[in-house]
Amino acid sequence: MASKKLILKSSDGDEFEIEESIAVQSGTIKNMVEDDYTLIPLPNVNTQKLILIIEYMKKHGEKTDSNEEEIKEFDKEFLKDKRYNDMFDLIVAANYLHIIDLMNLICQTIADRIKHKSVIAIRQIFGITNDFTSEEEENIREENKWAHEGEEIDESLD
Repeated sequence: MASKKLILKSSDGDEFEIEESIAVQSGTIKNMVEDDYTLIPLPNVNTQKLILIIEYMKKHGEKTDSNEEEIKEFDKEFLKDKRYNDMFDLIVAANYLHIIDLMNLICQTIADRIKHKSVIAIRQIFGITNDFTSEEEENIREENKWAHEGEEIDESLD
């Protein structure tokens, strides 16, 4: 028996055919399927991000007990070379599509990458403007010494 196909349409107007059983990993798409949509417009997801999300959903749609390690390795490689801004955009898309496991994966990857970064590097990564005076910042550091223990002065943004 052939599985039902859906068409996902990106904000750029590109269309992708995907099996319903794969696409319904997205809560947003699942709700639209329940409302009898077969052409699913995704105005908040561009083509580039949709391609990545479809790749993720296809791989996770194959998940079984016997290939759990393979899925973990896929997840590790999936975001390996992604820049922060790309991951931030992907979080927005995954949130819109309500794909919790993908959001968790991206957030954990970002958390792991910033774990030993300095305050300055984290501000750069997240585009946070420092609005403290040097005296205020020194007082905060003094009050929260524990938070800076083991902090590396790693200024790289990777």
